[in-house]
Amino acid sequence: MPAPIPSNVHYHKQARELELSYEDGESYRLSVEYLRVFSPSAEVRGHGRGQETLQVGKKFVGLKNITPTGRYALKLHFDDGHDSGLFSWDYLWWLIENRETNWADYLQRLEEAGASREPLGIEIKQL
Repeated sequence: MPAPIPSNVHYHKQARELELSYEDGESYRLSVEYLRVFSPSAEVRGHGRGQETLQVGKKFVGLKNITPTGRYALKLHFDDGHDSGLFSWDYLWWLIENRETNWADYLQRLEEAGASREPLGIEIKQL
């Protein structure tokens, strides 16, 4: 069964959360950090099992833009410059359904790598 298609997509800039609302009245909010570290791009996921790149320092990442791609996906333009990878409705639904497990796994991988969600150094944004 295919994933439901959101009836509305809203970015809450202050909270850095993407809200997906559905026809059945349900809505889900996903942090931009979660979306960024689980980007479906080859840069993050690699080209096969074991080729993933652990994303670190993404705690404060936000979105610059959201672009619909056909009737099947969104392209998220993150403010750290990352904008490859299409978030299909199926993939977004998978992220919703597996949010707790995915996040716990991500935090464990960070700990094992001795890495942090906190960005390194001073963040400089181009105006």
